This record gives sequence, structure tokens and C-alpha cells, in this order.
Amino acid sequence: MFGCVGIVIGTWTARLPTVKQDLGLSDGLLSIALLGFAVGAIVGMQVVGRLIDRFTSRRVMLGAALGDGVMLIVAALCPNLVVLVIAMLFFGTVHGVLNIAVNANAVEVERAVGRPVMSSFHAVYSIGGILGAGIGALFAAVGASVIVTFVAIALLMAGLVATARPLALSAPIPPEAAETGPFRLDRRLALFGVIAFCCLVGEGAAADWSSVYVRDNLGATAGVAALAYAAFAAAMTAGRVFGDRLTTRFGPVALVRASASVAVIGLGSALVIDAAWAGIVGFACLGAGLSLIAPQVFSAVGRENAARAGQALARVVSIGWLGFVFGPLLIGAAASVVGLPAALAIPVALAAFVAATAGALRPRRENTQGLSSVELPPTSRV
Repeated sequence: MFGCVGIVIGTWTARLPTVKQDLGLSDGLLSIALLGFAVGAIVGMQVVGRLIDRFTSRRVMLGAALGDGVMLIVAALCPNLVVLVIAMLFFGTVHGVLNIAVNANAVEVERAVGRPVMSSFHAVYSIGGILGAGIGALFAAVGASVIVTFVAIALLMAGLVATARPLALSAPIPPEAAETGPFRLDRRLALFGVIAFCCLVGEGAAADWSSVYVRDNLGATAGVAALAYAAFAAAMTAGRVFGDRLTTRFGPVALVRASASVAVIGLGSALVIDAAWAGIVGFACLGAGLSLIAPQVFSAVGRENAARAGQALARVVSIGWLGFVFGPLLIGAAASVVGLPAALAIPVALAAFVAATAGALRPRRENTQGLSSVELPPTSRV
């Protein structure tokens, strides 16, 4: 299911230039549609928490995965910008619901198997994004239309959901989940949200500004500049592949503190070295450093709010998502005043904040001793 999330976004991103061309949109008009997706995702994250806590993450996850594929087809059928913006609002809403649901189910699986597995799930998400982008590029290369591409992905999603349905874990709903009172964002959860925000500002900065920085400020060719984000993505994926083993060995606090320090030292050093290779290595260090932070935060949120994990995750992930959406805009605005190299010091400073506050991820005593086990279905026991 994490792979589904990545495949949808990867394919959509790969075919986005064709969507733009087919509708005759400028960069500015396209950004309006993309903003619609971001707004929809935040809305979806706000409404899904209570649904997860009442009906289980399994049901919400499987349904949202099917809906995500359908919304790809809807986006391909839009005849103009207005309809596209409306479609993107709904697309973002469904995708936001899926994002929270898969993380909530991953928390349940992690609790059931009794060892860290969250980083591996996020690694599969990253791999799914690469796979989706490759599928989109392949369909584009052979001249297939956007609608053909997205129908194929929707069918793939349906097949993956059908495969996952009998295997997906469905944890029992705790009695506390039926509480009707409002879910309160306490200081500890708010801090988790801020840590996620800091992490995702760095991810958004790498996605939007890494190649621009290496090309425009370090004088690299477009081909060499593209390696900056490729290095970031590859390092992030690799870090998540090994993240669970590292978590088991060092614990979440030491791991997040060390990871954030790698991001600070790596990108911080690159910003003072006037060489393209340094920029590429610096963004690779940023990817490796950030790769393990969000999974640790989401695990901590689910661990400490087992009865209402859906609502807790929804609040924290929403705050983090704001960093991914608006962080690059903040860096762009700062770059217009102080220059891009100085503006990229923002994610460095935020990573330093994460290193300083990593102690918040230390498990509370009652959560390490009082977790009830969840029986895995026979077909998915580890």
C-alpha cells in the first residue's frame, strides 16, 4: 500500500508536462491546479482521523487506494483549468486520506510484530515513486496518451488492492476510539508536528531547488545539475532501507539526532564550497539525514496515541505536509532577498532544530510496558 502511494504520485508527476501541454496551461495556471491538490490533501488529512479510529485503518486504506487510481483517470479527462482545479481538490483529498491510512496501518503492524518496520514502509514508498515515474516515462516514450497511462495505473492499483486485502492487518478498535469529544493537540504532539514540518521543508527544498542551485549558482550543466536531486532521492531511499536495523540498534533518539546532524553538516558544508560536486554530495547527505526522521516521528505518534492513532497522525502529518508545500515557497522568497545559497541555510537550521529536540522521541515508560499485542492474520505472520 505504501508502494501504491508512491506509484500514483510518481506517475502523475511524470505525465504532468503532457497534462499541462494538452490544456495549454502556463506555469502560473498549472501552479493553481497543484495548489488545489495540496489544499485537498490537507482537507483529507483533517477528516480521515476519526474515520480510521472508528472503522479501522485497513478499510480506509484499501478504499482510498482504489479511489486514488480513479482520481488519476478523472484528472486526465478534465477539459479546462476550472474542472482540473476541482478534480485536483478531490484528488488531493483522497490522496491525503490514503497517506494517513497507510501510516496508521503501519503503526498497527509495527506494534503487532514488536520491532521497528516503519522505515522499510517508507522505503517502499520511495521505490514506488521511482517506479511510477518510470512507468509514466515509458508510456510517454511510446506515445501513449495520458488517459491510457492513468487507466493502466488504476488497473494496477486495483490489482494491488485485491492482493493486499486478505493480507492487510486489521487491529481491533479500542473502546476509547468511540469517544466523541474533540481530539486535542497537546504540546508533545505539536512538537512532533514541528519536527515533521522541519523535515519536510528539507524534502520540498531538495525537490524544487537542488538542481537549480547546482546549475545556476555552481555553474554546472543541466545534466550534472539533475544529479543533485537524484542523489538526494537515492540517499533517502537507501537510508530508509536500512533504517529499521539502525533503529533497533541505536534507538530513535540517537538515530534522529545523528541523522539530523548528517543533514546539517553535509548541506551546510556544501553551501560554503563553490563546486558542483560539493552541492551534489551535500544534497545526498540531506537525503540520507532526513530519510529516517519522519518514520520515527510517525511511529512515536502512533505508539503514544494507540486509541486514537488516526486522529493523532492526521494532526502531525498535516503540520508536516505544510512544510513540504510552503517550505519551497519560503525558500524562494528568501532567495529573492538574500540569494539562493543563503536561503538554503533554512533547511540546515531546521535540521539543527530537529537534532536539538530529538529527545522528544524517547518512548514514554507506560508506552513501552503497556502495549497490547495484536494477532497477525495467519497469511501475514512474520
